Amino acid sequence: MHKSLSRRRFLGAGVGALAAAGALGWLYRPRSIGASLGDLVADPEGILNLPPGFSCQVLQRVGDRMTDGLTTPEAPDGMACFPGDEETWVVMRNHEVHEGSSVDSTLGFSDNRGGGVTRLVVDRESGTLRSSNFVLTGTSRNCAGGPSPYGWLSCEEVEEPGHGYVFLCDASASTLQAPHKLPALGRFPHEAAAFDEITGITYLTEDKSDSAIYRHLPNHPTKPFVGGELQALKVSSTDRFRLSEGPKVGDAFDVEWVSVPDPQAIKTSTRDQAHNMGAAFLSRGEGAWLAGRQVYFCSTDGGPANRGQLYKLDLSSEDKNQITLVAQAEGDEAFDKPDNVTVSPWGDVFLAEDGDAPNGVCVLQPDGRVRYFAENVLNHGDSEITGVCFSPDGKWLFLNLQWEGLTLAVTGPFREFLQSA
Repeated sequence: MHKSLSRRRFLGAGVGALAAAGALGWLYRPRSIGASLGDLVADPEGILNLPPGFSCQVLQRVGDRMTDGLTTPEAPDGMACFPGDEETWVVMRNHEVHEGSSVDSTLGFSDNRGGGVTRLVVDRESGTLRSSNFVLTGTSRNCAGGPSPYGWLSCEEVEEPGHGYVFLCDASASTLQAPHKLPALGRFPHEAAAFDEITGITYLTEDKSDSAIYRHLPNHPTKPFVGGELQALKVSSTDRFRLSEGPKVGDAFDVEWVSVPDPQAIKTSTRDQAHNMGAAFLSRGEGAWLAGRQVYFCSTDGGPANRGQLYKLDLSSEDKNQITLVAQAEGDEAFDKPDNVTVSPWGDVFLAEDGDAPNGVCVLQPDGRVRYFAENVLNHGDSEITGVCFSPDGKWLFLNLQWEGLTLAVTGPFREFLQSA
């Protein structure tokens, strides 16, 4: 094994998983200490080490000139992939930039903020970049977000006056658009959004040590982002339950949802309102992803080692939701601060790390194996990996090396790797 992988030589150590049967139809099971991950192949370009048979290519770098004539901004973060025209995929990409200025004062949400969203059009077969452009500008710290049939949900991770919103971005927009703010989804330091097309409910995370887990319950499922009610998750048995302290892998809790009276947080933060109503605490709620009737949430620094947890919210029952601790790091040899999360088209959960170098991407598989899929080796791997998402056909995995401002496309024999011992 490459010596830089020694920190996670046995990633399975201390990481267990257990999920109630649901739409994905499988159970995680804890693995014994010493479950081998296999070797990764050193990247001759010194960017990303991957398993044998895999390759990556750089789609875009910070500072590159885009098709619209504007410069690719720094700090690429959350992404999602949508079907495009003429055998293309469209990757919508956030930029976690705070200070700066909008690229167009007539269309910018704020003149003095440099965050926003860009759009990459990628050839489905070759994975090459066909075009790119700005879609949203003048927002602040666009961190994660989530896909929906209506477009990309881009989240501001701030709560300064006038900011802290979710924005809906058209995945077909080949030019910069006017901002489409969604105030009904609340004003708080949003991290990620997981949209349920069946109910029109949007599940939301918040990157704070005392965060809540939210959902926006619309008045009608076909009008999901207007009106309705912002609610927070409460463990039914216990007021103000601390999800990130104490639970063990496999623990499951019935939940209910309490109202957040002032979603715009005019006088009091939404999380303080939520906790006053008995809502549960989640430390640094970050990545969120919906697959079937399950929503996965990352607590980046939760668990006994403060190195992260993965929770699963089961939506299969219309009458009662249940949240289960799927995995957590029990020690230093486990995953390290999982941030972005995605689920592959065939059901494996991919976690991107934002911890100590080298950061990587690990996989929680249906049979319980925990495998290390990718290692960032650029500049010693200090940069967090962001934006992990698959093309709908499962051929391409897109991700960013945030600090270096690189957006990458990875391809290879995913199923063979994930089925191998």
